[in-house]
Amino acid sequence: MVSETHNPRDPRVESALTAARLYYLQDRTMEAIAREMRVSRSSVSRLLSYARSSGIVDIRISSPLAHGGGLEARLHGRFGITAHVVPVPVGVSEADRLDRVARTASHVVAQFVDSNMVVGVAWGSTLSVVSRHLPQKATHNTTVVQLNGAGNTQTTGVEYSSEILQRFGTAFGAEVQQFPVPAFFDDPETRKAMWRERMTKRVLNLQARMDIAVFSVGSPSSDVPSHVYVGAYLDRDDYRSLAEDRAVGDVATVFFRGDGTWRDVRLNARATGPTLDRLRRVPRRVCVAAGQHKLQSVRAALEAGIITDVVLDESLAEALAST
Repeated sequence: MVSETHNPRDPRVESALTAARLYYLQDRTMEAIAREMRVSRSSVSRLLSYARSSGIVDIRISSPLAHGGGLEARLHGRFGITAHVVPVPVGVSEADRLDRVARTASHVVAQFVDSNMVVGVAWGSTLSVVSRHLPQKATHNTTVVQLNGAGNTQTTGVEYSSEILQRFGTAFGAEVQQFPVPAFFDDPETRKAMWRERMTKRVLNLQARMDIAVFSVGSPSSDVPSHVYVGAYLDRDDYRSLAEDRAVGDVATVFFRGDGTWRDVRLNARATGPTLDRLRRVPRRVCVAAGQHKLQSVRAALEAGIITDVVLDESLAEALAST
């Protein structure tokens, strides 16, 4: 398919891109897209035809605004990342917002996963939704490895985390490697001892060979808390410690401050997720985030340099670009 040269200021380009994302990545019908874009169904059909003929749609959706003045380009210029901005109309519920972002993220991740790869996956509410929408893509010699433990004082966490990993494994025909340790050890010395065990070393060695890491970010002070903050993983002393250390977010239960520093956050000595130094060595690091309550933690994760690609909704992207 031959792609024509696009004018980033052409409103038809932006409309075709929005229609293509809604149709191909979010599985919206043309009737639903017409209502959302406030145009006729025939207009949506013409926009999709233009998207296909002009090269906007070519197996995957590629933005012709990537080097222009669009929101994705602004985020790239500001943070040096590749942003995938999901159009979400004003007034949708947070659940619908997350679902739309997760649908797009599932296709983005599928583009990146290939044979002979190690794919690291964090568990959590966002990744749970992403895992439900993953398209089928046959690979060989691919391994999906859990990034951090999931157990706490009330549950092993195996059932919850394994469901997410198994969906990734099934989607890509990959082997799945769980990490059967708690999310946080009670004693840092126990963690050090466990890290010397051969079983644990095998998982850690897999993590050290990751080609892709897929995760979201959490925040201990968000009005919409992540799974780790509502699942009995942290007690009152833990929250006090995080507040004293000025932690604003976490990736795979490793916490960081607003300026991206993390090494002397005390709770990290007991955490089982990869250190941010380890995470930065992964070639592709995909963060999925929906809702403006993620703003502070996404911004801090960018300061920490642990994101190469981010999938996020339009309002969060606007807020991030304006910070």
